[in-house]
Amino acid sequence: MTNPEKSNDALSRRTFLKSAALAGAGSLAARDANAAATSENPQETTMANQTSSGQVPRRPFGKTGQQVSILGVGGFHLGSAKDQQTVNAMVGKAVDAGVNFFDNAWEYHEGEAEERLGIALQGKRDKVILMTKVCTHGRDKKVAMEQLEQSLRRLKTDHLDVWQIHEVVYYNDPDLIFRPDGAIEALEQAKKDGKVRWVGFTGHKDPAIHLKMLSHDFPFDTIQMPLNCFDARFRSFQQHVLPDANRRGMAVLGMKSLGGSGELVTHGGVTPEEGLRYAMSLPVATTISGMDSELILDQNLAIASSFTPMSAGERKALEDRCRALSADGRLERFKTTTMYDGKVGREQHQYPEVEKLPA
Repeated sequence: MTNPEKSNDALSRRTFLKSAALAGAGSLAARDANAAATSENPQETTMANQTSSGQVPRRPFGKTGQQVSILGVGGFHLGSAKDQQTVNAMVGKAVDAGVNFFDNAWEYHEGEAEERLGIALQGKRDKVILMTKVCTHGRDKKVAMEQLEQSLRRLKTDHLDVWQIHEVVYYNDPDLIFRPDGAIEALEQAKKDGKVRWVGFTGHKDPAIHLKMLSHDFPFDTIQMPLNCFDARFRSFQQHVLPDANRRGMAVLGMKSLGGSGELVTHGGVTPEEGLRYAMSLPVATTISGMDSELILDQNLAIASSFTPMSAGERKALEDRCRALSADGRLERFKTTTMYDGKVGREQHQYPEVEKLPA
């Protein structure tokens, strides 16, 4: 499939890299000193675990007993990288830097994203927490189990660490997922069969849909949601879903820290460092970032390896600075438009083609 993000990512990411490279590099030392001096919450100062110098820190992965890197690698963008050689180099560099979380989905690039990651992880599989997503979009357990077998073959592994229901973004999705013979039964079966260690779900549209999923009290291990410095003001996952997920002991996977295609940087006046550092300072297990080149990977590794949490005061100051642009979701297009909704999901819900990103 062609993901609607793809046509915008390359231009957006290259634009914000050019505009923010100096700002990101120049502020690391000042940031570290300021964070240490101003953090008023003891939990915030201990969120990043002790780690070797230059390595990406790790945190508890929910109640699983595992440790996960605070930075995760997004699977869709690996599928957008130049070639397999580039993907191999990026995955190797990330693992060497201490990154151990890799995201993917059955439908990304019609399976090529999983295939690329599977090749790149050869000889490294036991060093990572490998996650992919099932893309039934309302279809039944049988479809889900078929997709699981396809994902395992593509990823060249006999089990997944995390299997999540992808793109829970339509208001009837929870009903379809929890119906008899629905996708939720596939999650149970896969876990029982030992093909999956932990299960969860993802979505980016409306916190009410996440809350409806959680209202079923299914023992999800993980949950994925958009968390960034604009989210606090509009359809806020941070305000409405994150506390419930933390109360349940779930491993929270943050995404879209820069808006999905860098919108918070290119149009919102936020530097990559500010955006990532804000997202990583929330009570999450990891922040998944889309990276389609070594240049972007290097930028994010530098931010993550030098990470110290923002204080509550620093986070509020950034939220207030972004207030004018964050109140109506204009730069969180994954919430307010269809351009981030995958083609397969729209087809299964009988919706027309996605909107095009305005110039």
